[in-house]
Amino acid sequence: MRLMLAPMEGVIDHTMRELLTGLGGLDRCVTEFVRVSERLLPARVFYRLCPELKAGGKTPSGVPVYLQLLGGHPTVVAENAARAAELGAPGIDLNFGCPAKTVNKSDGGSILLREPERVAAITAATRKAVPSGIPVTVKIRLGYEDQQRFLELVRGIGEAGATELTVHARTKRHGYRPPAYWEEIARARETTSIPVIANGEIWNTSDALRCRELSGAEDLMLGRGALCRPDLPRLVRATVAGKEMDPLQWQQVVPLLLAFYQLTLTHYDASHVGNPIKQWLVYLRTYYPHAALLFEKIKRLRDAEAIEACLHSEAAVQGCRLTAA
Repeated sequence: MRLMLAPMEGVIDHTMRELLTGLGGLDRCVTEFVRVSERLLPARVFYRLCPELKAGGKTPSGVPVYLQLLGGHPTVVAENAARAAELGAPGIDLNFGCPAKTVNKSDGGSILLREPERVAAITAATRKAVPSGIPVTVKIRLGYEDQQRFLELVRGIGEAGATELTVHARTKRHGYRPPAYWEEIARARETTSIPVIANGEIWNTSDALRCRELSGAEDLMLGRGALCRPDLPRLVRATVAGKEMDPLQWQQVVPLLLAFYQLTLTHYDASHVGNPIKQWLVYLRTYYPHAALLFEKIKRLRDAEAIEACLHSEAAVQGCRLTAA
């Protein structure tokens, strides 16, 4: 079994990838999408979204980071994929799943699911442009308005030479509303010979087991669940192996919050550094009531030192053991 960390625009950047992969259990990450529309992008654009390129395309803990592209023109996407490969990306991922209206209006993401032929053409052009030793993976949903062309999409992607396919088991119309239709992934697996990775609504170990059962997929991609429960990859891996593992308690999460905050301080302007930690607390409160209380304390704070002081105060209240920075 392999576990992948999903690309989440504006949420899972290189700092979050560093923290989550450092906890263990993940086999691969995918970057936020690089939008390509008319031209070959300069190297700085790729480095900005994927600074791991300067370190062999891996996080500090050694987990590969595939670079994701989003666009609707085969030639332009292929040219940028070749550039990413030249810069050291260990894999290229193509985004045909983003449901955001702004993205869809600019000929990108899930709107392309209405045109299986174009999805296949983009995949084929990318595969041809990228060296054979570098994987080209694809992420889709079940469809745009409905699922009528789902298997056509799957078949075309496989025939275009994709290495693997990740299926978010909902249509664009479904958005992120539960449930995820994991059984549809089983249909995809019957349609193509390439590996299919299951994604969507995996919040805990029970979800992971149920997803694997209904989809028949060995491998999973985790998104929001890994943000709400940062040790979810380790817990899933242990559960699938038939082992018991205690989940992280709040007292163990607080030091992670501090580590993450200090990491963002080194990469972002101090006036904006509070946004990622506040965003993460919104996810963490799904499982940790204390996260909601902490969020209320810092949500209006703008000063970087004040936010860090609040985090240290929470660590002291919880009796957390902190390692030296």
